[in-house]
Amino acid sequence: MNIGIVCYPTFGGSGVIATELGKGLAQQGHQVHFITYQQPARLDSFHANVFYHEVRPAEYPLFEYAPYDTALASRIVDVTRHDKLDLLHVHYAIPHASSAYLAKQILRTHNINLPVITTLHGTDITLVGKDPIYEPVVTFSINESNGVTAVSESLRQDTLKHFKITRDIEVIPNFVDFARFKKSNKEHFRKAIAPNDEKILVHVSNFRGVKRVQDVIEMFCLVSKKTPAKLLMIGDGPERQMAENLARTKCSLDVRFLGKQEAVEEVLSISDLFIMPSESESFGLAALEAMACEVPVISSDAGGIPEVNIDGVTGYIVNVGDVQAMADKALKLLNDDKLLKKFKKNALIQAKKFDLANILPLYEAYYKKIIQESISQK
Repeated sequence: MNIGIVCYPTFGGSGVIATELGKGLAQQGHQVHFITYQQPARLDSFHANVFYHEVRPAEYPLFEYAPYDTALASRIVDVTRHDKLDLLHVHYAIPHASSAYLAKQILRTHNINLPVITTLHGTDITLVGKDPIYEPVVTFSINESNGVTAVSESLRQDTLKHFKITRDIEVIPNFVDFARFKKSNKEHFRKAIAPNDEKILVHVSNFRGVKRVQDVIEMFCLVSKKTPAKLLMIGDGPERQMAENLARTKCSLDVRFLGKQEAVEEVLSISDLFIMPSESESFGLAALEAMACEVPVISSDAGGIPEVNIDGVTGYIVNVGDVQAMADKALKLLNDDKLLKKFKKNALIQAKKFDLANILPLYEAYYKKIIQESISQK
């Protein structure tokens, strides 16, 4: 198949999944065309069968904000006509689904039928999409897509609850690439972080308010008072300064802010616990990547996280904002090496259910189904 993929090129979950999916499809022999405003972060080396098409909105004095959605629609039209796309897969509804709809209508004037699949990732539905400014466009664009997928059953239910959706929504979960995310021997790195064999906790996010990074600091301070431990904070965003200030006040010597890390799997390989206290999380991709590296998870019960982190098996789940419960559960594992070892093993077993090798065929089958339905409806 000749597949177009539209996504955000950043470190966020939707961009990561879109890029890894495209790379996986290319390895299966499909032609994959990424259409976005800069090269995706995870597309960091040459891949056979992968093509990148940059979207560059024209700058005119008339525009206070360059009309990216219009430029994107035009680029989709251009790539489809010249590279003969069989299907377009857009990740994150805003503005990709609406741009895809516009492109689809333009292509019809050229007697080209382009099936469009929209994958819903989370905040495009649970946060941004529910804003009255965007809701009508989001609803329309979803319903006008030839196929719609969601990354968890929780997100599917949220979408059906808050929008008047007439399309079936297929749940195809996020995945992890075990060629990259696996535990490796980084003992020299661990010794540098925890020279006295302290336990290592880790948090990875974009440091937005919804990730509740202050809860990570608060719970770690409770933990470090009772057992020797270190906390690694990976990522960057608007809440980072607040988190740094809080850590400096309470337990600065045991907290390191590492910023954005390309090789996050190396940090996960030396970690004992992953902390995810989010108040909204459609799936919990960062937690899944940690579990693939044999790291148990202490998480909130938000959204689709319980579909990934199994309470009492791969980690523990507590109510959003219950910092004391998170600390108690963390200490239960950190102070029992036998139990911690068991949970690490369970985390890996659970993560393997979401192996890219298992999820990729689901997308391929769905693509073929939507293409066939599109042909039969012509």
